[in-house]
Amino acid sequence: MDRQQAVSLLHQYVKSQSLRRHMYAVEAAMRDYASRLNGDPQEWGLAGLLHDFDWEIHPDLDAHPQDGAPILRQHGVPEAIVRCILSHADHTGVPRETAMERTLHACDEITGLITAVTLVRPSKSILDLKVSSVRKKWKDHRFAANVDREEIACAADELGVDLWEHVQNVIESMQTIAADLGLTGEEQ
Repeated sequence: MDRQQAVSLLHQYVKSQSLRRHMYAVEAAMRDYASRLNGDPQEWGLAGLLHDFDWEIHPDLDAHPQDGAPILRQHGVPEAIVRCILSHADHTGVPRETAMERTLHACDEITGLITAVTLVRPSKSILDLKVSSVRKKWKDHRFAANVDREEIACAADELGVDLWEHVQNVIESMQTIAADLGLTGEEQ
């Protein structure tokens, strides 16, 4: 499966612009980490791009992402990517064994927090976002209260990267596609 086929699959199953943007953000972070960790940016990017493709049809943990796995297989998604997607959710019981799997887990939740921090800034642009802004909001547990900060910290640790270095890495990867994410500060 190439990226264009994956984007077509994503658009078939995901109608929410915010969910699509989340998936693009995770894709960008995965591609960046693949370059850092000697992975295949194409493969890692596809895992990031497709990891939540089934959330709108399976919007609870009883079905997501495990009930999406057969759909991915039917569309020819390689098994390593399917397994990676299954491993990003603790409740599936699929252990994270590879760098790609650990990276997807580490990049998923943090992209949401970074997006939330960006959207409350006066500029509404990720292009001028600094780690210090994320750190400040990290401490305020009322802000983005549904973001599991402990999971983010544990995932960065599992990846073997300092939490704030990880935040910086993900910010930088998201900055490369700021327009696609609607985070340039301009009217979208």
